[in-house]
Amino acid sequence: MRIPLTKYGWPQVVVFPVIVLAVMIVFALAWSAWGGLPLWAILLAEALLASVLIWVLAFFRDPYRNPPSDKNLLLAPADGRITDIEIVEEGNFIGQKAMRIGIFLSIFSTHINRAPCNVKVEKITYRKGTYKNAASPRSGRVNESNNLDLVMTDGAHQRLIVRQISGAIARRIVCEVREGQVLTGGEKFGMIKFGSRTELYVPVRENAKCLVRIGDKVKAGLTPLVRYDLCPD
Repeated sequence: MRIPLTKYGWPQVVVFPVIVLAVMIVFALAWSAWGGLPLWAILLAEALLASVLIWVLAFFRDPYRNPPSDKNLLLAPADGRITDIEIVEEGNFIGQKAMRIGIFLSIFSTHINRAPCNVKVEKITYRKGTYKNAASPRSGRVNESNNLDLVMTDGAHQRLIVRQISGAIARRIVCEVREGQVLTGGEKFGMIKFGSRTELYVPVRENAKCLVRIGDKVKAGLTPLVRYDLCPD
């Protein structure tokens, strides 16, 4: 039976619950031995700790996703909320103007990152940085980040970028792919722990249509962000 928790969460998915359970036991034993605190205070503390335990397990959830098979779609690389859609100059890899779609992941979002379509990983670039609020587009320029330079393996082999960005709470970017690896649309490749931002960059083309608006909620591997008509039906 599949356990719906991501492997990217180890060891936190074990260590954090053990610590919380240990504290809960200590509270219960202390009240039983000395009774220094009223019962309602102990119950409140236990309820708060139980909530933390549930949140930790929920944070590392790994729900099953069945990506759409339409090769003309670029899917969301992360769960969360669309915070910005802008046209920017991207001369490092794409080499022209690109549409940047920013997704903010709260501490309650599923944090698994997924490939937007069938791609080959050309280059991976990690960059140290600050830990500003990931809801701001500026965080993508100054925060700790990890760039995946991708080439679509269908159609015209367009270049794309997925950028994993740490936030004010996040301190750990996980990327478990290597340069030269081929990913299918919706395939998992990593996560960002405890609140973050993910950006998708696509070349500006007449046949590229953005399908989302600022404020929309999206799901990785399921929600189409862009229709990029490169493949015949």
